[in-house]
Amino acid sequence: MVSGGGLELVGISKRFGAVKALNDVSLSFKPGEVHAVLGENGAGKSTLVNVMAGLTAPDSGHVIADGRELPAGDPVASRRAGLGVVHQHFTLVPSLSAAENIALFRMRTAPGRFDVAALAAPALERAKTLGWTLEPDAKAESLPVGAKQRIEILKSICDDEPFLLFDEPTAPLSPDEVEDLLRILRRLADEGRVVVLVAHKLKEVLAVADRVSVLRRGEVQAAGLAARDITADQLATLMVGELPHAKPLGARATSHGGLVAQELTVPGDSGAPAVRRVSFSARRGEIIGIGGVDGNGQVELAEAIAGIRPFRGDLTFDGGPVRDVAYIPADRHADGLALEMDVADNLLLGRLRSWPRRREVEPWARELIEKFEVKTSGPAQAAVELSGGNQQKLIVARTLDREPDLVVAVNPTRGLDVKATAFVCDQLRAARDRGAAVVLISADLDELFEVADQVSFMSAGALSPAQSAASLVGGTP
Repeated sequence: MVSGGGLELVGISKRFGAVKALNDVSLSFKPGEVHAVLGENGAGKSTLVNVMAGLTAPDSGHVIADGRELPAGDPVASRRAGLGVVHQHFTLVPSLSAAENIALFRMRTAPGRFDVAALAAPALERAKTLGWTLEPDAKAESLPVGAKQRIEILKSICDDEPFLLFDEPTAPLSPDEVEDLLRILRRLADEGRVVVLVAHKLKEVLAVADRVSVLRRGEVQAAGLAARDITADQLATLMVGELPHAKPLGARATSHGGLVAQELTVPGDSGAPAVRRVSFSARRGEIIGIGGVDGNGQVELAEAIAGIRPFRGDLTFDGGPVRDVAYIPADRHADGLALEMDVADNLLLGRLRSWPRRREVEPWARELIEKFEVKTSGPAQAAVELSGGNQQKLIVARTLDREPDLVVAVNPTRGLDVKATAFVCDQLRAARDRGAAVVLISADLDELFEVADQVSFMSAGALSPAQSAASLVGGTP
């Protein structure tokens, strides 16, 4: 059994510029319990994990482990105090073996011989007691997702750390792997550890947690609730509040034509289905809103509609193949822009089938810059030099100027200020009003219900009507 006291957060606040990520958060975690911290996107969960792990220094407040206050922003001190963290994104070195990754993590700052076998041995023995089979010499890059996560967990528990933090650990896992992980969390708590599970999936939380706390927009909505005494719908309402009502569909939408998806199944990057037999339609003159917590298949669905990800099932527009589709991706830097190229060239990237003559490019680009209110010194300025809001306007200009029949937009206003957000939303409405079918995928509930004519939610790759707060986060009312 692991012995130790509890873990406590006292008055934690953290601001990033104008964004208040955490506001006076106080929570207490007891040994021998799985304590879930719930919250939707932007609730402050990952920031809270980073503060506890010493990776981020709070603006105010402190972390107390076993009665001792930890130095702020000191990950080494947090590790020495016995805090083990399994992060949402893997921290393995792909070219190293499983054993080498474990040994690298367990190295101390004092000089000494890097003995992989000796350093990895405790973790490999621990794997056997947990019923895990692990190939110590296999390269991390060749391992399946579940095996990679097992290595991450072993790194954090092989020294009997009394405090374990799991940040969205089920996100990349298959259902069987999720079940196995929940078994491990329960076992670790039963050994007397503090187990903090940061999550948003209600079914998983209620299957394993002893206590539940809820964050919304950086503030504590509920602290230390007994999981047995609360329902999924009650938790979901604490997470997201009462859902607004979508506007009734107006006369703009035609009774025929538009996008029709039937039994659409789309693989994720791992090959496992990210979208599971989804059917829906988006008529011309209509904005269909799809919400949900990120990572539930929304991006894969958008990429399938846009023609950049394979799928099974039927996808048609006006009864034929989907051809004229305009795509606003979620990541404007990685997928939306060629940052080192200038504004004009980025605008041209959307017109490869109707490339203007060179002497026509500058006046054409200036016209779009003015029409879409892109603040820039001119067409020759590099896209990387624009503000985030103006980079997004550049993508919107390129996407909508050619008046496509179908628009797919994924979190198109994320990170924008109020004025830029309003501009992008107005452009989507304008596309709808001239007869395009618009699919708006957004994690911003207020925006979704304000802009969309009809709203559904995605959870675990499935689509469901926006009937309750629990439907947003995949819970059972």
